[in-house]
Amino acid sequence: MKLSSKGKYGITIMVYLAKHYKEDRYISLKEISENENISLKYLEKLMISLNKDNSLDVKKGNNGGYKLKDKPSTYKIGDILRKLEGGDITNCEEKKCDKKDKCITYSIYKELNDEFNKMMDNKTLNDYL
Repeated sequence: MKLSSKGKYGITIMVYLAKHYKEDRYISLKEISENENISLKYLEKLMISLNKDNSLDVKKGNNGGYKLKDKPSTYKIGDILRKLEGGDITNCEEKKCDKKDKCITYSIYKELNDEFNKMMDNKTLNDYL
């Protein structure tokens, strides 16, 4: 099993923001890029996906950047990954698969996906501070 760079870097960004939550300051993408060794262009793309639901506070301009709108304990790792990776780690989503009734391994993949989601939904950014 492999998590894409979108998922890995997305979690890295969110943990970084969570670690600085109490500072109540906007974190620039340049700062994240330099400290976490992630391309600035890639960060810009990821931030669009990470903030689809407006869960981040964004400030434009010289002292602008990003910060969490809520406490780190409200951000589930599963939600972050689903924003970036989609809903199913096995690419075998029930809604999209028209072969599930004939697939001899569907139950394995469904169970794997369900367990992964359950585990990730029980973890928040706060667990990694």
